[in-house]
Amino acid sequence: MKIYTKTGDEGMTALFGGTRVPKHHIRIQSYGTVDELNSWLGLLRDQDISKEYQDLLMKIQKDLFTVGAILATDPEKAVLKSGKERLNIPKISAADVTLLEEAMDKMDASLSPMTHFVLPGGHQTVSYCHIARTVCRRAERMACLLHENQPFEATVLSYLNRLSDYLFVLSRKLSFDLKADEIKWIPEKKG
Repeated sequence: MKIYTKTGDEGMTALFGGTRVPKHHIRIQSYGTVDELNSWLGLLRDQDISKEYQDLLMKIQKDLFTVGAILATDPEKAVLKSGKERLNIPKISAADVTLLEEAMDKMDASLSPMTHFVLPGGHQTVSYCHIARTVCRRAERMACLLHENQPFEATVLSYLNRLSDYLFVLSRKLSFDLKADEIKWIPEKKG
């Protein structure tokens, strides 16, 4: 099987189920941004960080493939007239969301309380984490817009929301672990 099919040369692509849509469709933007996020998480996972973080990031990357599959599926083609699911797509569960919350609680226990916004940076690994966080927020915004027009399982939105929170807490924990400066944003008074 060749990678190139030439079927997208005129700006159209196929969803799971066969429906063709423009490549700029919000559904394509949504799962494309999830794919971008997954790539940033791969780069973060490749850094010199603890195996515990690497293992959870690997699980998150697998979850994001599930999220992408859900977002890439035409809802009208996902279920047969009999009500049975046509495509064998896994689900994002409440347990997946809870796992992120528990990981945040564990990291938070060793961090000082937040008193100010934090400027991204301080260490290359921390910066990669912040980039992943902002891409996750964009994926969430796009998925919310898609969900308004073509609803899908709401746990996907919860997962993306919690994942961006997790990546913020992870960035703080990585700063702590790497002994990097966590630079607080303190607005300067002008005038």
